[in-house]
Amino acid sequence: MHTDVNALFANLWQDYVAVTPSAKKVHQLLGSSQQDDVINDHIALRTFNLEKVGLDKLAAHFLALGYEECGEYHFAAKKLYAKHFEHPDRNQPKVFISELLLDQCSAFLRDTITELVAQIPDEAVTADNFLYSGTHWQVSQATYEKLLAESEYAAWVAAWGYRANHFTVSVNELASFESLEQVNTELKQAGFLLNTSGGEIKGTPDVYLEQSSTLADLHQVQFSDTVATIPSCFYEFARRYPLSNGMLYSGFVAASADKIFESTNAR
Repeated sequence: MHTDVNALFANLWQDYVAVTPSAKKVHQLLGSSQQDDVINDHIALRTFNLEKVGLDKLAAHFLALGYEECGEYHFAAKKLYAKHFEHPDRNQPKVFISELLLDQCSAFLRDTITELVAQIPDEAVTADNFLYSGTHWQVSQATYEKLLAESEYAAWVAAWGYRANHFTVSVNELASFESLEQVNTELKQAGFLLNTSGGEIKGTPDVYLEQSSTLADLHQVQFSDTVATIPSCFYEFARRYPLSNGMLYSGFVAASADKIFESTNAR
């Protein structure tokens, strides 16, 4: 387990931009090329509800750094369960971890994922680098496509493994933009494609959170039998609104997050 929260996020970021080169371009557009000029609101991680790699196993890496569990979320249609975690230092990014409920999936998907996860050495899950270790298995393109037909989420993890699914720009902290609409306009003018599922902006000030996201980069992945170009990771943008106590809302809105998941859908 990492002993330094900043080192963990630095490693997650380097792994993320390696398969999401557009993230660096977004930084140059909204701030500068230096990561520190754009504040990260949260990251998201994906996994399965298998004992070896369940949500709680991923969360343990953050709990060891002082993070606390703050909310839980259900996504019935996508068969997902999620929690989010916050650090006592509110300047640290929030963490959103979800898991696919395999007992609600087909026997094919359940068996395939169980076989992949079985290939992960037990000690790898608690190792410092697990959250940015990628895949611990090989999967064929045909298997990926069959998983994709049932669950985009399962197929994504099968192809990309353990890494940040997305980082998130805190729009509140941007010096040159006052609204999420302004950010979206700037992104579109620069040629970025936005996730329009549920509208370009998910959420409203009434629920204290507005979110938008790019569509995932298309990046090469090495399958067991071929190299293919598929959706990798995306960049999210979040604007938070103050609660009655004056503090910015720090949770998530399930109805909006449901649509954000679709940023990695095939174009």
